[in-house]
Amino acid sequence: MRRDLFTPDHEAFRDLVRTFVEKQVVPHYAGWEKDGKLPRELFAEMGELGMLGIALPEEHGGAGLRDYRYNVILQEEAYRAQVTLGTVRTQLDVILPYFLEYANAEQRARWFPGLANGTLLTAVAMTEPGTGSDLAGMRTSAVRDGDDYVLNGAKTFITGGLLADLVIVVARTATDPQNRRAGLTLLVVEDGMPGFRRGRMLEKMGCKVQDTMELSFTDVRVPARNRLGAEGAAFGYLGHNLPQERLTVAVGSVAQARAAIAATIDYTRERTAFGTPVASFQNTKFELAAMSAEVEAAQTMIDRAVLDLVDGVLSGADAARVKLFCTETQAAVVDRCLQLFGGYGYMMEYPIARLYTDARVARIYAGTSEVMKMIVARDLGLK
Repeated sequence: MRRDLFTPDHEAFRDLVRTFVEKQVVPHYAGWEKDGKLPRELFAEMGELGMLGIALPEEHGGAGLRDYRYNVILQEEAYRAQVTLGTVRTQLDVILPYFLEYANAEQRARWFPGLANGTLLTAVAMTEPGTGSDLAGMRTSAVRDGDDYVLNGAKTFITGGLLADLVIVVARTATDPQNRRAGLTLLVVEDGMPGFRRGRMLEKMGCKVQDTMELSFTDVRVPARNRLGAEGAAFGYLGHNLPQERLTVAVGSVAQARAAIAATIDYTRERTAFGTPVASFQNTKFELAAMSAEVEAAQTMIDRAVLDLVDGVLSGADAARVKLFCTETQAAVVDRCLQLFGGYGYMMEYPIARLYTDARVARIYAGTSEVMKMIVARDLGLK
């Protein structure tokens, strides 16, 4: 279907990304999956081409374009090639907005050039063992001591934690029994700070190229100058970026579902059963046609939400609707595509198997499907 989301400048960027992915990512991707991480060199190469600094100010090496559509293109082109840029997506779509919104002038001068050229890698540490989606229940603490905060606690499921030079840690600096959401603060922990430890690399079902770590903090002295924004205001900051974070998951879900359909069309044209190409069977054609319609419906929903985000009017409830619908659509489509592969779909040498295992987390991270339903229900006035 026709899309009216992108300008000629966006399409020029798409051509750049497509060429880069085909030449610099696809040939090496299998090895990166085995390593469980992207190489640092990839970030530097992307930084040199200007892919990482689109939203950063020109005076710090960026392009000064606060336009989420460039982020969309990065995801779409990666999934079109049946790979993922993993922690690149996390850095640009989830973490960078915190720096852009809340870093002061001194922090911008200190960190933004490295973020733009790919020499500073980031992670955000929110989730704790036992808290899950309940961010207000976190127990990691930071106590002010002179010009420092003394940070103690543990975080888990931290994407990009292995290579991160800067980790935004959400910590409790005060406790208000009447308001669990109050008293949370963002502190930027830098690699090499005494007491900051990287734990084990977590082995996941899918998303193998995306390193996921446990992190711990034992009496880490974080300079107050590394605080992002105001003390005690972090819960509001987290909520401010959630619509984009959830939209990011939805964008990836639709792009992956589209890639699954393309891979299934190719496979069923080549595969024969009873002497006939599988693609010629009515069931195959009907399934693929139905899935194509579902993905196009989800794409239309995505494109409307992307424009709303660019215009600054995407609500939390609408972002929840988009994430819920698109991730559930992805799950159904990828499952049905795998079925059309038959037994070979269960073999990891075929792309549909990776698309299947990668898809499962989309209904969990950035808020589970159940949490999305709670948000939408509240928007409907159901309490």
